[in-house]
Amino acid sequence: MRHLIPSSPLLRAALLGDAAVSAGMGLLLAAAAQPMASLLALPEPLLRGAGLVLLPYAGLAAWLGVQSRLPRWMVRGTIGVNLLWAVDSVLLLALGFAMPNALGTAFVLLQTAAVLGFALLQGAGLRRSAAPGSVAVA
Repeated sequence: MRHLIPSSPLLRAALLGDAAVSAGMGLLLAAAAQPMASLLALPEPLLRGAGLVLLPYAGLAAWLGVQSRLPRWMVRGTIGVNLLWAVDSVLLLALGFAMPNALGTAFVLLQTAAVLGFALLQGAGLRRSAAPGSVAVA
């Protein structure tokens, strides 16, 4: 039980925000992959696959966001997944794995910025949660 930390309000908000955005994006990408592929010039399987990956992630982030005490390793894992997603998104463009149009490039870069933002907020929330004297808020 030593490795459980109280969840700060910032960490909870960051996890719940990440869950909401990930669920919305996951549903959009999974359900509308074909029209989005045409609009963004991104591969339909990539969009659908990303959407299907986001849905269980959103569920996990939502579950974490409502817990009063969290395993530190799970929060670090969530931050790591967000950072990996952002790096992969940039590499997708930089290495030419996809050749989106201008709108597609903007879409990838905007979601990369959002994911990095959630990772930073979760990191700040983790630091607040792990601070000496921190208490869980019910």
